[in-house]
Amino acid sequence: MHHFPVVNFSGVGFDLSSLLAITVSALLVFVLARVAVTNLSLHNPSKLQNFMEWAVEFVHGMVASTMPLKHAKRFITLGLTLILFIFVSNLLGLPFGVVTEVKDDHHGAVTAFGMEIMSEAEYEKEHAAGKHVAFAWWKSPTADLSVTAGLAFTVFLIIHLAGLFTNTKHYIKHYFQPFPIFLPLNIIETISRPVTLAIRLFANIFAGEVLISTILMLNWVGIPLLAVWQGFSIFVGAIQAFLFTILTMVYLAGATVHEEHDDHAEHAGHEKH
Repeated sequence: MHHFPVVNFSGVGFDLSSLLAITVSALLVFVLARVAVTNLSLHNPSKLQNFMEWAVEFVHGMVASTMPLKHAKRFITLGLTLILFIFVSNLLGLPFGVVTEVKDDHHGAVTAFGMEIMSEAEYEKEHAAGKHVAFAWWKSPTADLSVTAGLAFTVFLIIHLAGLFTNTKHYIKHYFQPFPIFLPLNIIETISRPVTLAIRLFANIFAGEVLISTILMLNWVGIPLLAVWQGFSIFVGAIQAFLFTILTMVYLAGATVHEEHDDHAEHAGHEKH
């Protein structure tokens, strides 16, 4: 049975495998972006430079499809960061797994790097039940609900702070539309958005990794299935990164961009009076 190494600090659990995967994902994206802009060339661009230019153009088009171009420019960097980080994170658990086993003659709490990752009582309970204890140290960070919830919460803050400070009047006004009585429903809708973002991303990636673990139990019989599923997982990872990013941009557009004809109508109304 595979467990994840969780360390508790002041009653809060930290999954070391998730922290490791997040760090690796962030470093990979940073290195990719840094190398792509090194030795730029107009006449003989490298394949990586061509890829990054395509990625920027793709994200630019995606953001521009959700809001006017004059507003889209300031969110391209956010969109590119999100889609690259999520895509890399989604695929991180595919290549291999890192599992450490606890010897059957082990006694006491299980530790790693001087930190307790399983208490003595928990280990003895597993051992008494005849279960073999092992810890998985490698997975896609987006297969952890805490990680996807953190991403969704960060996006939630960005969206509503941007709306509050750059589009204050219309941002507050939209909570009372079409009628003030709709305020509770609009608040519920606003809160539900990051929840659905987090659960959708987590469920798809976690389900994929569970299926990979199941296929691995088939030993050599599962190798063809594993190859097919990993190929499909790359497609799923790309789709989920795209969905998370474009929904973020749609919500940003709703919070920071208002229809200009509303201003014209309001201005005309004042002139009439």
